[in-house]
Amino acid sequence: MKTAPTFDKLVDELSRLPGVGPRTAARLAFFIVKQPEAWVETLAKTLLDVKRKIRFCSICGQTTEEDPCAICADPRRDSRVICVVEEPQDVITIERTHAYHGRYHVLHGAISPLDGIGPEQLRIESLMKRLEDGTVQEVVIATNFTTKGETTALYLARLLHAKNIRVTRPAHGIPLGGNLEYVDENTVGQAVAARQSF
Repeated sequence: MKTAPTFDKLVDELSRLPGVGPRTAARLAFFIVKQPEAWVETLAKTLLDVKRKIRFCSICGQTTEEDPCAICADPRRDSRVICVVEEPQDVITIERTHAYHGRYHVLHGAISPLDGIGPEQLRIESLMKRLEDGTVQEVVIATNFTTKGETTALYLARLLHAKNIRVTRPAHGIPLGGNLEYVDENTVGQAVAARQSF
């Protein structure tokens, strides 16, 4: 059913967002229509500000308003360790844990031959350049535990081992507080295979 053309255009645009289907887009559009005009103007201005002001850090590839980003510019961060992630939002996830104090490198994707994404489409060359001065002693490969992420991790590990750099990968398996009965067998299998001394 067709509604007002302007409304339909808004639904179409919202549908382009990742994870937003036509129904969710329509719900969001109705929500926006019901809001005060001042709020919608603030939202529109914020969207334009993000597009105009946010860029990628020339060192790590993280989103930032300043170049270099706050993490790369922070002298308290451990420059001997680089954590490699797929996307900028992965940096935010790791930072929320307060468990990591090194630097980052964002690949902006993962190797996926079926999607036409090879190593040359990712920020792998710039990672290798960052390792040239010998400061970095460890690279944590924190790509996702998916087929694409694992493929990327294996590719990077091969490159890094050739440079005699310590390569680590975050542990994965049974979540803290998890009950074995409710955890899928692949996760349990990974946890058993990656067991540590106790």
